Amino acid sequence: MELNISDILTPQCIRLDLDVKDKHEALEALVALIGETGVVRDTAELRRVIFEREKLMSTGIGNGVALPHGKTNTVQRSVAALATLRQPIDFDSIDDQPVTIILMLVGTEGNVGMHLRLLSRISRTIGSDAFRTALREARTTDDVMELFASQDEERA
Repeated sequence: MELNISDILTPQCIRLDLDVKDKHEALEALVALIGETGVVRDTAELRRVIFEREKLMSTGIGNGVALPHGKTNTVQRSVAALATLRQPIDFDSIDDQPVTIILMLVGTEGNVGMHLRLLSRISRTIGSDAFRTALREARTTDDVMELFASQDEERA
């Protein structure tokens, strides 16, 4: 079964205009959002996986976007969290530009293929200038959900 971004991102895991001062605080905020979903058995383990992955190489993918991700069996299924930031922050991005959009993806260890397909889909979707602009201009979580749903429909 193919998952869409709109299948794994819920309104409760979206924060618009998030006010954080740095990368660490941003990652903590998104881990906390995912931790509140009821899908995570061990939030401390989730935090460890995300921060360990970030140590390997920054997930700042350029164009003001970060895509932190990890795989762990502490989640029952793939889940995502998204934040648009009030102020750009340094994320050690590959293009040395600050980040204003962060989308965190967490998958299960047993479904690596699905995790990679979701990462690829997210990268393609967020690679669009028009999509990033619309995301930054979103005022409600419903706006964000509709934006991702419309992208998922275009790919169907």
